[in-house]
Amino acid sequence: MTLASMPRSDGARRAPAGDLPPLAVDVDGTLVRGDLLAESALAYLRGNPLRIVFLVLWLAQGRAVLKRRLAERVDLDVDGLPLNEELLAFIEAEHARGRQIHLATASDAMVAAKLARRFRFVDGVIASDGATNLKGEAKARVLASRFPGGFAYAGDHRADLAVWRAAAESVIVEAKPGVRKAAEAIRPPLAVLPRPKLGARTVLKAARVHQWAKNALVFVPLVLGGKALDLVAWSEALIGFVLLGVLASGTYLLNDLWDIEDDRKHWSKKNRAFASGRLPIAAGLVAAPLAIVAALVGGALMGGAVFASLAAYLVVTLAYSFRLKRLAVVDVFTLAALFTLRLVIGVALVAVPPSPWLLVFSMFIFASLSFAKRHTEMARVAQAGAAKASGRGYVAADVPFLIAMGTATGMSAVLVMVLYIFNEAFPAGMYKTPAALWVFPSVLFLWLGRIWVLSGRDELHDDPVAFAVRDKASIALGAIMALAFVAAVAPHGRLW
Repeated sequence: MTLASMPRSDGARRAPAGDLPPLAVDVDGTLVRGDLLAESALAYLRGNPLRIVFLVLWLAQGRAVLKRRLAERVDLDVDGLPLNEELLAFIEAEHARGRQIHLATASDAMVAAKLARRFRFVDGVIASDGATNLKGEAKARVLASRFPGGFAYAGDHRADLAVWRAAAESVIVEAKPGVRKAAEAIRPPLAVLPRPKLGARTVLKAARVHQWAKNALVFVPLVLGGKALDLVAWSEALIGFVLLGVLASGTYLLNDLWDIEDDRKHWSKKNRAFASGRLPIAAGLVAAPLAIVAALVGGALMGGAVFASLAAYLVVTLAYSFRLKRLAVVDVFTLAALFTLRLVIGVALVAVPPSPWLLVFSMFIFASLSFAKRHTEMARVAQAGAAKASGRGYVAADVPFLIAMGTATGMSAVLVMVLYIFNEAFPAGMYKTPAALWVFPSVLFLWLGRIWVLSGRDELHDDPVAFAVRDKASIALGAIMALAFVAAVAPHGRLW
């Protein structure tokens, strides 16, 4: 493959109609909402993160070499890449008018040719060839040589200004304000596709700030450990809550980057910021390590125990994201362990003795909720007629197994609570009215029953914890448990 235009092999190439010059369309950030080089690099690293050494060595030889080496080794799923639908409609309209359409991209020709097969309107591909990186002035020269009668160009980047100067017509696609102004100064554009605003909601959702609600578990050891009236303990727990949230957000960003291909095949995850192309991969690669480092530094300043517990949470989370989530049953155990680690972090923050009862109860109840999440996912996979979920260790036939394991671990959590009340709460005399504690296993039984009934009916959000914080019945049951705790709690002493 060379920098020359490569015609399609299906006979679709046509002569230009009338006075319409051919339209050359950029790919990265223009036709595709993303960067093919970043997509390929991520796909390559998913095979083995240690391959980053090869990426550095190839980059040292030039970006064109890096792109070619990745194109030779990565079978990129181009059919799942998010597209700029507004530009796509414009291109199809121009094609219907009789205009030739060519992809003109700095991506490697091997990847670009594969992408071109996704569209019936592409007449040819002009791309990097392993020696020359087709960007800016280089792209302008090749297009001017290839189309001496003139061409139209659709781009988005500052480097495309050189191409627009060489073109006969300009199409400005979601360019930054400064780039758009400079492009319009060259000539009035044929079309301008405005740049969508990147709202704070998109960023916060990508960082999963709403999932910080799970980190409220760090306050549980404070309350149950007899420090509910200690303002210093509350301030330390609050700082730890924020640090854990920042750390978790960093790992969520890494997880979404790592799973970007699988997410694009998922009915709801395909709308995530990176999978949909609303956030660039490069932004995630910068933000994720910054968040992780900031959280660990903050934890170290709070003490060795806090740092160690945060580091443990990070290690387990990364192990889950990169490997363990693909192992049946192990994935659920790991999720339950991550919830339990939140309690351990809370213990470290306020320096109270850990309760074996609380930690065992946590493992069982969060295992049940994690099984509910997997059951919902696999039930939908089965409904879609598929045999296996992408990126998971389960198959559609596992649905009955997931129900059995989920209900069993849920009832085990109820049993642990009952045993705690019998064996510690009553004998130790730690509560004013210990009989009020019987509300807890009763309400827990009702709530878990509701979760599993809804899961079986396919009425449960694929994250039961997120579902619970919005579900009116769950909120009401939680309020009943809170009132029961207030009725039972002693004014002093360790409660759990």
